[in-house]
Amino acid sequence: MKSIKEVNTEAKIQERLKNNPQCLELVNYLFADEELQELQEYANNVSIRRLGYNDHGPVHMRQVVGNAIKMLNILHDCGIKTSLEKEEIGTFEDSMCAVILAGMMHDLGMAIGRQGHEEMSVMLAQPIIDRTLLHLFPDDLHRRVVIKSVAIESIIGHMSSRKIHSIEAGIILIADGCDMTKGRARIPLSINHAPRVGDIHKYSANAINRIGIHHGERKPIKIDVEMSGDVGFFQIEEVLLTKIDSSPAKEFVELYAGVAGQERKCYL
Repeated sequence: MKSIKEVNTEAKIQERLKNNPQCLELVNYLFADEELQELQEYANNVSIRRLGYNDHGPVHMRQVVGNAIKMLNILHDCGIKTSLEKEEIGTFEDSMCAVILAGMMHDLGMAIGRQGHEEMSVMLAQPIIDRTLLHLFPDDLHRRVVIKSVAIESIIGHMSSRKIHSIEAGIILIADGCDMTKGRARIPLSINHAPRVGDIHKYSANAINRIGIHHGERKPIKIDVEMSGDVGFFQIEEVLLTKIDSSPAKEFVELYAGVAGQERKCYL
């Protein structure tokens, strides 16, 4: 059974896509896919209980989808074309489909382990992507190939350890980095009190109160991070900023972060 947080996140995604029937059909199909749900939940079990990492399960993957949709829509509102649009090989809807697929499956490889989980995610995601796109576009091989290729680039590039080239993949990279609020660290902090290497990621994420994604002032996308303590700057500088710096969408992003009640620091 899905958690309340999953259901609420799905509702927000559906609301953002209410004027995009094709992408709305896609997310509804994915939300109903039982194998995908089982893979997401098992990946989270391995991540949290076996490895001691933050949430990498169904809630996180839905949060990344929501972040990516919001950022792509902002670029669209500002008249900025995606890579598929600029290359005249696909539509904005195709780009949106690709980032939705990638967001929903980018961490499936955590079901196997942390090392090389991007490649494992691709392996596990491929049959689900294939059957999903065949359902949506049964008579359009071109669209299936293009969307699948961008989705896989986005999945395999989401850790900034591999060079990516499309705006779509760059958006997933940033959208993943933006899911670092205290909710992701709640469960691992509650079940594991013994100190261990890597705990700074849990404690720094626990200091992030809120991340806002809005229309920017100097650039199209503004990311605004509010934290409860200075330890949150580790999460900004070692995780989010690293991902933005590696993203082909970096030129479209401005980034501010600071402790609640204090002046924000401008990073980009």
